Amino acid sequence: MTTAFDPIVVGGRRLASRIAMAPMTRSRAYGPGAEPTELMATYYAQRASAGLIVTEGIQPSPVGQGYPDTPGLHTAGQVAAWRTVTDAVHAEGGVIFAQLMHTGRIGHPSLLPEGLVPVGPSAVTAKGQVFTHKGPKEYVTPQQLSEAEIEQTIADFAAAARNAIEAGFDGVEIHGANGYLVHQFLAPNTNLRTDAWGGNVEGRIRFAAEVTAAVTEAIGSDRVGLRISPGNPYNDIAEPQPGEVYEALLERIADLDLAYLHLMEGPDRDLTARLRKAWPGTFVLNPFTYPEVTGPDALALVEDGTADMVAYGALFLANPDLPARLAAGGPFNTPDAATFYGGDHRGYTDYPTLTA
Repeated sequence: MTTAFDPIVVGGRRLASRIAMAPMTRSRAYGPGAEPTELMATYYAQRASAGLIVTEGIQPSPVGQGYPDTPGLHTAGQVAAWRTVTDAVHAEGGVIFAQLMHTGRIGHPSLLPEGLVPVGPSAVTAKGQVFTHKGPKEYVTPQQLSEAEIEQTIADFAAAARNAIEAGFDGVEIHGANGYLVHQFLAPNTNLRTDAWGGNVEGRIRFAAEVTAAVTEAIGSDRVGLRISPGNPYNDIAEPQPGEVYEALLERIADLDLAYLHLMEGPDRDLTARLRKAWPGTFVLNPFTYPEVTGPDALALVEDGTADMVAYGALFLANPDLPARLAAGGPFNTPDAATFYGGDHRGYTDYPTLTA
């Protein structure tokens, strides 16, 4: 029987286990120009025992930033700073992918360079507020992307992927989930377009498919993963019948031979099974455990074949040596939600290990 502690080959790389660290925004890129810091290098190196680390979301362009103090991969300074992070992880024997995250309509002009505003597939305002350096702000109506701007955004993803490889990352994960730009093109309530980038299932999956194809062409399919979250209502997304759209998307990109598909699961385990069956490659699952954090029980999802790998979020945040703790059956540090976003080393690099 295969277990989560067995090695696996993903994209030609042998991973020590099937336990992944899920991407988690931490908002601590306090370096100049949205550059990662030495503290971030320490944070990721502490967690290098993961079979695979997927970083926090990294904006592929200035307009792709939706939260304070999130890092980018679109300048030479950012590339150099990320090299410090990847070197630290590799020195500890880890494998690390950069998650490319364009937040689209989720954000605020105050978070962007002067003159820029959030963008989206359609001019549909998200309900809710975003945190800024000046406190919570209502979302603004995004600027609808023109076809030329869509093509430029796809090129931005490809350029950021090349920058990631230059920075020493082992690969990239395209963030197509959680209500951000790629997801906004997929969802019927945020994509009201009637041109070839919307209007029907084929049109709504086009952006996700073309971003994936462009990134694959830029750095090679063995270095590319895609994250999706069908039916996830986060960030004011409504997908009442997501199955048809996501099955069509997986069929469209199946021949690209990606390193993996990463599913952030909703409550519909039947849909998970359908997508698992539809996907020909490695299937990484961030299982639905709400309101609890993903715990040791999720290891059984590898054993029963539901997934090839299981991704842990908050538990990995609080337990830098999580694979060892899972193997030992605990104990586990409790995540401190008050220190999730922003701040200093507290709640970031000071969680103890079993041997500390």
